[in-house]
Amino acid sequence: MPASPLPLSLPAAPTPEPLWRLLLDAALFGITGIVLLIIGYYVWEFITPYNVRRELHENKNTAVAIVVAAFIVGMAIVIASSLILIK
Repeated sequence: MPASPLPLSLPAAPTPEPLWRLLLDAALFGITGIVLLIIGYYVWEFITPYNVRRELHENKNTAVAIVVAAFIVGMAIVIASSLILIK
């Protein structure tokens, strides 16, 4: 006796998020990322043995500027990846 075929049913398509919800999520994640970047910068400024602002503004230290830029980019990558994983 042949086996009867199982009924095939496709799962229902998920309903798309409304535009206002997507914009709200983007704004909240963006603000959260910027706040975390600022906090990270001030923690780094507190940890370093020199004053980063003085080195940048008064002494025009290019090496410190490159290190600060690399730090900010690195922090931004980490924060962005963690916020993407949350969603």
